[in-house]
Amino acid sequence: MKLQRPVIGSTVLSVIVAVYVLFLNNATFWSKISGQFAGHPLNVAILGTAVLLLYIVFLVAFSAPYVIKPVFMAVVMISAGVAYFTDTFGTILDRDMIQNIAQTTGPESSHLITSEFLLQLLLFGVVPSLLIAWVRIKHKPFWQKVRTNTVLCLGLVALSVLLVASNFRTYIPFWQHERKVTMVYLNPAMALVGSVDYGVHQFRDANIVAQPYGEDARQGPRLTAARKKTVLVLVVGETARAQNFSLNGYARDTNPELAARNVIAFQNVTSCGTATAVSMPCMFSHLGRDNYSKRAALGSENLVDVLRHAGLTVEWWENNTGTKNIADRVPTMLMTAHPDPKLCSGGECLDQVLVDKLTTRLDNLDGNAVLILHTMGSHGPAYYQRYPESFERFKPACRTAELANCSAQELTNVYDNTILYTDHILAAIIDVLKQHGDAYASAMYYMSDHGESLGENGLYLHGAPYLIAPETQTSIPFIVWFSDDFVTQAGLDLGCLGARTEEPLSHDNMFDTVLGLMDVQTKVYDAGRDAFAACRSQGT
Repeated sequence: MKLQRPVIGSTVLSVIVAVYVLFLNNATFWSKISGQFAGHPLNVAILGTAVLLLYIVFLVAFSAPYVIKPVFMAVVMISAGVAYFTDTFGTILDRDMIQNIAQTTGPESSHLITSEFLLQLLLFGVVPSLLIAWVRIKHKPFWQKVRTNTVLCLGLVALSVLLVASNFRTYIPFWQHERKVTMVYLNPAMALVGSVDYGVHQFRDANIVAQPYGEDARQGPRLTAARKKTVLVLVVGETARAQNFSLNGYARDTNPELAARNVIAFQNVTSCGTATAVSMPCMFSHLGRDNYSKRAALGSENLVDVLRHAGLTVEWWENNTGTKNIADRVPTMLMTAHPDPKLCSGGECLDQVLVDKLTTRLDNLDGNAVLILHTMGSHGPAYYQRYPESFERFKPACRTAELANCSAQELTNVYDNTILYTDHILAAIIDVLKQHGDAYASAMYYMSDHGESLGENGLYLHGAPYLIAPETQTSIPFIVWFSDDFVTQAGLDLGCLGARTEEPLSHDNMFDTVLGLMDVQTKVYDAGRDAFAACRSQGT
């Protein structure tokens, strides 16, 4: 006997899908809303009903023949995928997070495609989508449908407004303030709005040409009169949070090697953003966080270009997810382009490859130089893949990308192991510079792009909107080391620097601080943002 396909009206199906998506794929949203209106269930019910009516309006608008099934199936699949990451990691799918997703690499994204994700996608996305595909949908004649749907949508929007207006004094303050920490979890509305916003910005920014900046830059007298060549190794850290560095007071000894190398660690430093796609372009720009936007950054040359204008050798060595357009005009070397089989697998390399390259590059480097090393650092969720087995000192360590399956201690252990390995990499860079001390006055400048959440308050990974981001995602390590020759040549007072390690600094300081360290003279240099200006003598 042949199974008869059920027949359902397009409006009824719109209501069913809206109810399904809002109530079965929005656990985090309902948790946040219930928390905001604790003890007032009627407020939750009214707001939830208003949102449901708007979801129905959205779906009814796409309930036309040949359109309804693909759109409804896409909405269900997207909501199922978003629900996993929101419920598991506390991820908010705004424009910046969509940008992170668009710019991620295959190996990086593969760590997020876990068995639990696939199971949830199957149960809450694929199965309902197959049911949508299976049913027969009954449609009214075209013009009748247009009239009916128009009246229905206008009526539902009006009813939604009336519901909110019924308790105006409660919902308006909520919308003005608390919505930024609750409504951002609404699924899939936030993801769809973020995707459209990202697409609009991509289209608008596609043909932006970086305008020259700091073309008057030149090497100052300290550099030109130096007996040795000068090299600054600028290390861009990845996902390193300051709280887990023992140099910053962390109880565990996660920085044993750096502690033995006379480094200076600054302990009150904040990032420009909470994700690489924002923080890294911002930290290399002259804009500062308050004036930063992707469009503004693309429209102007950055620190890398000013160093190049000064006649310095500038190179970018990439061991992460790309330069984010920062190094478009300087030589760039991708570590996975010629992978070392001992250090690379699956399209990713341990950061030791950067140390090995530095060792050979310093043997034939001409002139004064700034070498920029973008590390893999502590990038999650597969933290256990960021270090060799010999660095698994803190045990038991979480050895899966499904972080919710690990205890808080296991997650802390594996993350601390990544910091321990970063400590080793930075110490190894210092040792390589020391080994070439006869030829170079050298320095190392390390700053992370952003921090990381390890389950605190239900948040994992990074990328939270800055306004509501926890300190764990914005507090970053900043560590410097200088050879004796560099100290003398640059006129630095290390005692002065050591006494200022608790003063507030941020990514905003990097542009001018690096120019100051490299004695680059240009009218775009701002001594007020140079973190070391007060500790540097003015003589030649």
